[in-house]
Amino acid sequence: MTTIRTPATDYLEWLSVEKGRSVATIDAYRRDIGKFSTWMRERQRDALDASENDVEAYVATLRASAHAESSVARAISVLRGWFGFMLDEGTVTKDPTARVKGARRGRTLPKPLDEEQIIALLDSVHGNAATDLRDRALLEMLYDTGARVSEVVGIKIEDLDFDEELILVTGKGSKQRLVPMGVTLRNVMQRYLAQGGRDTFINARKTSRLFLNNRGGPLSRQGVDLIIRKRALVAGIERSRISAHVFRHSCATHMLARGADIRVVQELLGHASIATTQLYTAVSMTSLKREYQGAHPRAHD
Repeated sequence: MTTIRTPATDYLEWLSVEKGRSVATIDAYRRDIGKFSTWMRERQRDALDASENDVEAYVATLRASAHAESSVARAISVLRGWFGFMLDEGTVTKDPTARVKGARRGRTLPKPLDEEQIIALLDSVHGNAATDLRDRALLEMLYDTGARVSEVVGIKIEDLDFDEELILVTGKGSKQRLVPMGVTLRNVMQRYLAQGGRDTFINARKTSRLFLNNRGGPLSRQGVDLIIRKRALVAGIERSRISAHVFRHSCATHMLARGADIRVVQELLGHASIATTQLYTAVSMTSLKREYQGAHPRAHD
């Protein structure tokens, strides 16, 4: 049976897999987005073409229909999250909810792992078994490139250029970008592709996908999340804080903290808008303030 994909499908999957939202929450988001999409269709318009006036009119309709203010606030919040996601992914070019009045909830800042935690997690994955080599290569890929989990699982062997030390990453809308392959990533990737690594998986030769599951099929986003949780547990990292997206957050935050140009980080991560990348600058500043408060002798009275 073929799953019918809608403009909200990727967002709902992202909420489920990478943000860990509950089934009930996902269903509520689906209903809210569905109601807005239906409202737009009734006006012979597509939800993706919504303007600020459309969203304001929709909110006014909800209030006129005697919806509780909490329900209206939730609907606005859901639409903000959805359009914010699509803006980040390049599906839309503007956010029609940006200036809509309502109980706006500030965008949650990403919570990266400390450099020491990332290193401890990566170094805890050792051994020569095929799954060990795969998991180390997978985690290094997520952290070293900052790529989205959906992009990582789509990488093929031919996308790796060891001579030029580059990786071809395919994002949303089939947009491609080249990201550098650091020395550490190159080394663990070559070990994974050597004899006793990737080709050890059953049916490995039937697909060109780089990362495979234990049955030899392409590794899924859900499979990546399971691997991360398992490895984080072994490394002693709190499971509620770890996900594939945390590696992306950590990559960006650590690079900016070490002085990387924000435009370079934007290009690396494939952000359509630099405003998204600037979130990580705030994270870096938050970390800086925390360290300053704890270490500087003049930080307190």
